[in-house]
Amino acid sequence: MQSIICSHHLCLAPPPTVLCNRLLCHRVPSIRLTNHRSATTSLRLFTCAAASKKSEIMAAAKEDGQDPRIPKIASSIRVIPDFPKPGIMFQDITTLLLDTEAFKDTIDIFVERYKGKGISVVAGVEARGFIFGPPIALAIGAKFVPMRKPKKLPGKVISEEYSLEYGTDKIEMHVGAVEPGERAIIIDDLIATGGTLAAAIRLLERVGVKIVECACVIELPELKGREKLGDAPLFILVTSDAA
Repeated sequence: MQSIICSHHLCLAPPPTVLCNRLLCHRVPSIRLTNHRSATTSLRLFTCAAASKKSEIMAAAKEDGQDPRIPKIASSIRVIPDFPKPGIMFQDITTLLLDTEAFKDTIDIFVERYKGKGISVVAGVEARGFIFGPPIALAIGAKFVPMRKPKKLPGKVISEEYSLEYGTDKIEMHVGAVEPGERAIIIDDLIATGGTLAAAIRLLERVGVKIVECACVIELPELKGREKLGDAPLFILVTSDAA
């Protein structure tokens, strides 16, 4: 049976530094989160079978010093084997979006972290960064800047290339969407290999934007995506490890 280990992540000190990419895992994953108050503790749950015990799990998380919202968020994420091709364990956040409480908790955790930190830009990476980014931007009083694949944005754009397993791709944003000296966070649903997030960081830094943090709901640490982010910090809620 697939297991899920939950906990929260780090605390953000007044001015910042912290950040995340996409979707794959080749074996059945477990999910872990580390709490800023109890980084050495973890809470084990079970996807599906443990759904009826969510209240007990959340109570245990609270007793363990963890944010009690995190276990519910983790248990709301579905893993689909062999999608989009054999050997891939797809981290499906659509089930999280169907759970209004878990979705709201996800947004609230990010808002609590970034509100009052002088952040004027929330950059969302196509496509799932467009789901989480706008409500966070509205709540903290920042503008939302979509970072898109080539030929998706009209008008003048600035682009940054990044490597894929076979070949290259680009990420683009509108010229003039951000100003030098602005402070930004970059949002996506998941960091895997880190290539897209790293390109988003480079693109914003080229125009003089300060990257406060990259933020993702899920990290697949065995793909070592955070190693591509350089000095940009990474904040995640759920870590999905191969079992």
